[in-house]
Amino acid sequence: MISRIDLRGNTLPEGGALRDLLPRAEFDVEAALEKVRPICEDVHHRGTAALIEYAEKFDGVKLDRVRVPAEALKEALAELDPQVRAALEESIRRARIVHREQRRDAHTTQVVPGGTVTEKWVPVERVGLYAPGGRSVYPSSVIMNAVPAQEAGVTSIALASPPQADFGGLPHPTILAACALLGVDEVYAAGGAQAVAMFAYGTEECAPANMVTGPGNIWVAAAKRYFTGRIGIDTEAGPTEIAVLADDTADPVHVAADLISQAEHDPLAAAVLVTDSLALAEAVEKELEPQVAATKHIEDRIRPALAGRQSAIVLVDSLEAGLKVVDAYGAEHLEIQTADAAAVADRVRNAGAIFVGPWAPVSLGDYCAGSNHVLPTGGCACHSSGLSVQSFLRGIHIVDYTRDALAEVTHHVVTLAEAEDLPAHGAALKARFGWKVPQK
Repeated sequence: MISRIDLRGNTLPEGGALRDLLPRAEFDVEAALEKVRPICEDVHHRGTAALIEYAEKFDGVKLDRVRVPAEALKEALAELDPQVRAALEESIRRARIVHREQRRDAHTTQVVPGGTVTEKWVPVERVGLYAPGGRSVYPSSVIMNAVPAQEAGVTSIALASPPQADFGGLPHPTILAACALLGVDEVYAAGGAQAVAMFAYGTEECAPANMVTGPGNIWVAAAKRYFTGRIGIDTEAGPTEIAVLADDTADPVHVAADLISQAEHDPLAAAVLVTDSLALAEAVEKELEPQVAATKHIEDRIRPALAGRQSAIVLVDSLEAGLKVVDAYGAEHLEIQTADAAAVADRVRNAGAIFVGPWAPVSLGDYCAGSNHVLPTGGCACHSSGLSVQSFLRGIHIVDYTRDALAEVTHHVVTLAEAEDLPAHGAALKARFGWKVPQK
């Protein structure tokens, strides 16, 4: 059901050479880019009419308008299962606790007497959030996108989610209910690249956004790449990943269950176990079969995901080697199931989020840990972070110098300007002092 990669007995290579030995799904955003280009430009030129046409073509629904009526949001919340509502409310509460602590205050540094630099943090003005609506419904993604944007102070927030034929062309009602709970009342029945184009260019119904965030399929990722520079994005999200670093203290029942939990997302989902224990590897392999047989989405998602090239059990000589492997892999979700798991987790450098010990499974982070589950995939955790309040903030430096403070440093500015053959830069200072460099 799942393959093995045996890295024991050899010195592990460095950097890219090690990454090339590890499993990873193929996710060719560049190839998809050429297919989404005409869709994006069609939305640019025809606006809402194009969105309505693509809803019929891709989603099988005929829309009169793309904006979701306010009454539909209220109705979805009123009809929401009380237990689901309670769970969503608790997820929102915990996410707010964590993300509120991420707020940044302006800070002023006195560089010299009379010379200060202040860094102030300003939220982007308008954000478009994307909530997927393909194989599963993700109200949790609504929470993970909306809460940090709200806590950052973004005042204009809109959300798009694909129209559903089963719900009269509206997004899934649980998505709508989550929006209502969060106070997000600008919602659009639009999916895929066309939804990203709607936010990037604007339409008759939807004002353009400064930024688009949220996970989606390869067409959403390609559209984000297409609009990079015009709008800000969080990340080009690829298929979900879990890596588990475990030793012989780990429970194979837990490990197998956690691998399956991510495999059920998508046939391209990655499930990777890195261990120095052959006994654990064998026990997990044995445990996978009955757990898979007892769950849902077996043939269309879980089995293809576990059997795919992106999933494997990686055998290493030691925990040290295991740490090197998971740092090279840079997993979206990394579980540490070892002795002294907290100390091991503290040594990890590359991961979207780290889950410590047997009582912090990835599923907790997906819903109710308080952490954010919009995380870098495809090894991007080696250089990128998950979604947070900071994602929606811009740092702006404010420079404030007195005459004396400028005079004191003018000779250095003039020297550096002339060294770079940019004499007008220096002249901009000399003009303030009668075209003479002030004496120190």
